[in-house]
Amino acid sequence: MKRRLKYVIELVLVPIAAAIVFIEQTLIRYLNMMMAAFARWPPVARVEAFLMRLPPWAAVLAFAAPSVLILPVKLAAFWFALHHHFMLAFGAVAFGKVLATAIVARLYKILRPTLLSLRWFAWADQKFFQWRDWAYDFVRSLPAWRRTTELIERIRARLAKLASGLMAR
Repeated sequence: MKRRLKYVIELVLVPIAAAIVFIEQTLIRYLNMMMAAFARWPPVARVEAFLMRLPPWAAVLAFAAPSVLILPVKLAAFWFALHHHFMLAFGAVAFGKVLATAIVARLYKILRPTLLSLRWFAWADQKFFQWRDWAYDFVRSLPAWRRTTELIERIRARLAKLASGLMAR
């Protein structure tokens, strides 16, 4: 029975974990590129330069600020849901999540050197990334993950072969 339970849990867990890992990695990569391009705009570059000079506790407040700034988006989503506009509510939550992720990721990149001077932040930063790496390694070690990645690689190879065949004509 334990083997079947493990198989069912794995069957459910792997697609969810794979989707989360894929979305997180893809979202972070493209949001970082977008925010880096946005940061080249002179007013934003000046704000970032100011943020880099903040003392550690002010940097903590700046890092936490997006949580407060995104509150109106969450309230809008709640209002939409109360009025049975569930797609608008979902859209507002999704928009708020993407916006907050972009801002927090950029702030993390800018403020991390300052924040690491705080012992508790350095500890939390290290523990978070140890946990994340453990979780990724666990998911990647699952047989269903390996089978899925092998399938994806075979599909990519076939698509590449098909594309190169079409380009040769």
